[in-house]
Parts: sequence; C-alpha cells; structure tokens
Amino acid sequence: MTVDEVVEAAEILGQTEVSDCARDYAIFSPTWKIEVHRRGVAPSPPAVTAYVSQAVGLYGVAADAVHGPQVVFDGLPLVGRDLSELESDAIAYAEAMGVHLRYTPEGYAGPDDPGVLMRGQLVGQVLRSRPLFMVTRDGANTEWDSMPSDEYHVKGKPMA
Repeated sequence: MTVDEVVEAAEILGQTEVSDCARDYAIFSPTWKIEVHRRGVAPSPPAVTAYVSQAVGLYGVAADAVHGPQVVFDGLPLVGRDLSELESDAIAYAEAMGVHLRYTPEGYAGPDDPGVLMRGQLVGQVLRSRPLFMVTRDGANTEWDSMPSDEYHVKGKPMA
C-alpha cells in the first residue's frame, strides 16, 4: 500500500497524521510514519502507527500499549502487557504447543513469527508490550534490520 492508500484506510478508524521518518541509513528509501488517533478523543496519543517505505509500501504497523487495539497471536494477548508476564505466557505457550519463542536483541520475548517484533513502551514505571507487525523492507536482511528508527525508543528515550 502507498502512503495515500494507508491514510485512506486508516481514516476509517480515526484521524491520521503523516510525517517523515528519520532516514538514519542511506540504504533505505524515504519512509513515512502515519499515526492513527482514535475518533472522539481529542487530543489523543496515536493508537496505531504505520510505516510506509517509498520502495516497498506499507511494511510495519505498531499497536500502542495503552491506546492501541487488542491483538492476539494464537490466543496469546500481545498489547499492553507487562513484559515479564508476557514472557511467562510466551514460554508456557511455546512449551504447550511444541514451538519456539523469540527474544529481541533488547530481551523482549514474543512469538517466534518473522512478522512480529515485541517492543517495550514505558507506561508510568512499567514497560508494557507494544507489538510491531512488519515485513522486511528494501535493503534489509531481517525484520529487526528493517525496524524504523522511531521504534528504537521507549516514549522518545533511546534504548540503552
């Protein structure tokens, strides 16, 4: 999907704001961030953030830990969870189903699915789960390599 197509689809859900993403690596084509705010709640933080690359189109969608829609992966709730509870549930799920779980380089546990990256979002004093659903974009080898620079932050603070 192009930026215009994403905006058109997202405006069914709420108000959208489009901005340029920082282009930290020259290998990637220009990228836009589309924030979707819930209707009737003004001003509201974005419930969903979509990322669109000039070369590949829509390649990522993140659900906000507080305001985002609830998303479930094979019965495992992913949005707004205390990250330690999500890890325990992901381990139990993996053992019960005979599958693997995946840790991000930052240590967040989640489903072993190449299209799901678990992120942390600081809510008060607790890190809550913020899933990022994505595909590999132009010039990258993995989803982790494709992650937009905006997602390398917890509420605007760089991850250590």
